[in-house]
Amino acid sequence: MSAPQPVLQVRKMIVRYGAKTILNGVDMTVNQGEIRVILGGSGSGKSTLLKGILGLTDVAGGEVTLLGQKMRGLGEKPLGALMQRIGVLFQNGALFGSLTVGENVALPMREHRRLPEGAIAELVRMKLAQVDLSHAENLYPSELSGGMRKRAGLARALALDPEVLFCDEPSAGLDPLTSAELDSLILSLRDHLKMTVVIVTHELASIEAIADSLLMVGGGKVIAEGPMQEVRSRGIVAVDEFFARKTKSMERQDTSVAELFGLKPAERGA
Repeated sequence: MSAPQPVLQVRKMIVRYGAKTILNGVDMTVNQGEIRVILGGSGSGKSTLLKGILGLTDVAGGEVTLLGQKMRGLGEKPLGALMQRIGVLFQNGALFGSLTVGENVALPMREHRRLPEGAIAELVRMKLAQVDLSHAENLYPSELSGGMRKRAGLARALALDPEVLFCDEPSAGLDPLTSAELDSLILSLRDHLKMTVVIVTHELASIEAIADSLLMVGGGKVIAEGPMQEVRSRGIVAVDEFFARKTKSMERQDTSVAELFGLKPAERGA
């Protein structure tokens, strides 16, 4: 059995905002077909890491190798070609409000593929069907629910059949049911399209549902990296505390329900 092939390698990434160092020598390797979750507390640098990989923020040091190509020093034309091999789902969907959902999905095809309009229209229908939005092709983003906007953004991210999909907080602002549906969709797309997926999130339910492996950042450094269950079994305090939030959240919920019905602590579950 051949060893898994890395599609993304980050080596010694340094990112500074003014005098403040956000990332200080971060390493990461993501293999083909993997769903990698980047996690950490608020302000830990997880979104900065994603932006550094995508070239959306200045990197003071380090090297990013994506799909076998070193990104630093890559010329405009080869960098543009490389970027066409990835898809990005931004946190708010980043849809153009003046375009319909179908037009949003068609935009990358019109910019980067020489295809007749009939072929583009057919591909748009296929992409929308993949995310269960066939009925929304002629709607505008303002007419969509939060979950539908995320799926429309996902359809656009899939427009050029990416080999790697990057997602920034895909479940942010969604109710638990809609979030779970989006998680299931991402899993299905990974399995059927054979993509590699890199997701930044702090949502525990999503992490537990879809992550093959984790990378936790904090204080500008990598706290832990590896297969999810292995990372969680190492007894790393920061990891344990991060996942303990689920128990604490359930305890707070139980307390709220008890208070709603006027129960004392000793009466709960009696």
